[in-house]
Amino acid sequence: MAGKVKWVTDIEKSVLVNNFEKRGWTQVTDSEDWNFYWMSIQTIRNVFSVDTGYRLSDDQMVNHFPNHYELTRKDLMIKNIKRYRKELEKEGSPLSEKDESGKYIYLDFVPVTFMLPGDYNLFVEEFRKSPSSTWIMKPCGKAQGKGIFLINKLSQIKKWSRDSRTSTFMAANSGKEAYVISLYIDNPLLIGGKKFDLRLYVLVTTYRPLKCYMYKLGFCRFCTVKYTPSTSELDNMFVHLTNVAIQKHGDDYNHVHGGKWTVSNLRLYLESTRGKDVTNHLFDQIYWIVVQSLKAVAPVMNNDKHCFECYGYDIIIDDKLKPWLIEVNASPSLTSSTANDRILKYNLINDTLNIVAPNGEIPDCRWNRSPPKEALGNYQVPVKQTLSENTEREFRSRSGQPLGSKTTWK
Repeated sequence: MAGKVKWVTDIEKSVLVNNFEKRGWTQVTDSEDWNFYWMSIQTIRNVFSVDTGYRLSDDQMVNHFPNHYELTRKDLMIKNIKRYRKELEKEGSPLSEKDESGKYIYLDFVPVTFMLPGDYNLFVEEFRKSPSSTWIMKPCGKAQGKGIFLINKLSQIKKWSRDSRTSTFMAANSGKEAYVISLYIDNPLLIGGKKFDLRLYVLVTTYRPLKCYMYKLGFCRFCTVKYTPSTSELDNMFVHLTNVAIQKHGDDYNHVHGGKWTVSNLRLYLESTRGKDVTNHLFDQIYWIVVQSLKAVAPVMNNDKHCFECYGYDIIIDDKLKPWLIEVNASPSLTSSTANDRILKYNLINDTLNIVAPNGEIPDCRWNRSPPKEALGNYQVPVKQTLSENTEREFRSRSGQPLGSKTTWK
C-alpha cells in the first residue's frame, strides 16, 4: 500500500519531496531497499552500467531510460532523426516526400545541423552556399546555455578549431565535449520585440509500444533584451539565449514573473493577433514534432520496463509560425524561479506520479501501464500512439504541414 512505498532521490527539490511526502511514502537511503528512485542522469548511468551489474526488481521504478541520451544529447537526437527520415524514404512513406527543391517537407522540424569536428568539411560546404547566414555552436553534453556561441564567419570557426584542437577535438573521440553547429533561426517570432522559446513537458512510459503524454501547462521563456539580427550583437546572450540560467543575470530580469508566460497566455495572444485556426494549426504541428521525434528514437531506446521519463522539450517558433525543435532535456529544471513556477512544477510532478504510480502505489513493473483518464490531470494523450500509415496520411497537407485532430491545449 501507499505507506509501504520507499523512495530515494539525489535531486533535492522541494516539489519532488513534497509530492512524495503527500503520498505518505517513506524516505530511505540508496543503500536500503527502495521502490522509487528519482535519479539524476549521472546516477542512472551508474545503475545501468555493465560494471555494476545492478538488476532492478519488479517493484522498483526509476525516472530515466538507460540510454535517454539518444534523444537528449544534441548530436544523437539529430543523428536519430536523420536516420528515421532515411528509413521512411526507403519505405516510401508519405512522410519522406520532398518538395520541388528536393527538400524533405514532412520531417523538416530541426534546423540544418552538423556535428563537429567530424562534419567540418560538410559544414564549410553548406556555409559557403549562404555566407551571410548566422550559425549557433553548442556543446553536445551541456545544458543551461553553457558553452554556446554564435558565428557568422568561417574565420571564427577556424579559430575555435585551433583553440580547442588539443581539448575539444581530442576529447570528441572519447565522446566528450563534441559540438553541434546549427543554422540559427534568425527570424524568431517576437513578442514585445523579444525572442522567446517554449518549454513543454512530455512523459513517456514506454517506447514499444509508444505511450506518451503531453503536459498542457508549459511556459514561454523570454529574453530580457530586445532581439536584433545585427551582427554587432551576436555575442550578447541576453538577446539570443532564453535560458533562465543566463537571463536571470541580466539587468532587466524581472524576479516576479521570471520572464515567463504560460502557454495559455501565448495561445490567447496568438489567437488575437493571428487567428484561432492558425493558432490551432501551430499547436498541431508542435504535437506532430513531439510524436515524430519519439518515434525516431524508439527503435534504439532501451525500453526497460522499470523506467519512465519526463522530458523538457524546447521549441522555437519563427515569424511564419513554423515551430522548430531545438533540443530535448532529460532533467528539465525543477527549481522554482517564481511562485507560479513552483505551482506548475509541483503539479507536473503530482500528475506524473499519478500516471506512473497510480493510487500512491508502485505497480508491478510487469503491468502494462495505461492509467485511467481521471488520473491524467493536466496530461493529455495525443491521439493514438501507434499510428498506421492511413493515420499518418491524415496528418499531411500539400503545404507540408500536419493536419491531424486538434489538440486541447489550455
